Amino acid sequence: MHLNWQIKHYGDLTTNEFHDIIALRLNAFVVEQNCAYLDLDGKDKKSYHVICRNGKGDVVATARILPPGLSYKDECAIGRVVIDESIRGKGIGHELMDKSVDFAKVEFGGAPIKISAQKHLENYYNQHQFKSTGNEYLEDGIPHVEMILNIN
Repeated sequence: MHLNWQIKHYGDLTTNEFHDIIALRLNAFVVEQNCAYLDLDGKDKKSYHVICRNGKGDVVATARILPPGLSYKDECAIGRVVIDESIRGKGIGHELMDKSVDFAKVEFGGAPIKISAQKHLENYYNQHQFKSTGNEYLEDGIPHVEMILNIN
C-alpha cells in the first residue's frame, strides 16, 4: 500500500486538508465510538498535524502534535490519533506514532511527551515507550489513562 506522509502546522493546511482531517476524526471518535464530544477545542490552530494519504489522496490517518504549554505545562502532547477503519491492523498506527514522536522530539527540543490514551490502547502505547502515570479517568464516558514518554 502506497502512503504519503506529511506534517504541517495548522497555518499551512489547506481548507480541504483540515476538512478531511476533521472528517476522519469525527467518523472514528463520534460515529464509531458513539461519543458526542467537542472535537474543535481551539487547540488545532496552535498544533502540528500529521497527515497520511493513500494512493488516491484520501486522508487515512492523522494525529495532532501540541506544543508544551497548550495541553500540559511542561510537556508537549500527541492526540487525536486515528486510523481509517479500512486500513486498521496493518501497522499504519505504529508508523503514525513513530513519525509523531520523532517530530515532537526534534520540534520541541526533547520535552517529555504526554498523551491521554484510551485505556484499552495502553499496551499499544507501551510499544512506543509511553508509560502510565497511574492517573486513570473517564473522558467523555470512555476510560482513559495518562501516559508519558520521557525523551532524556
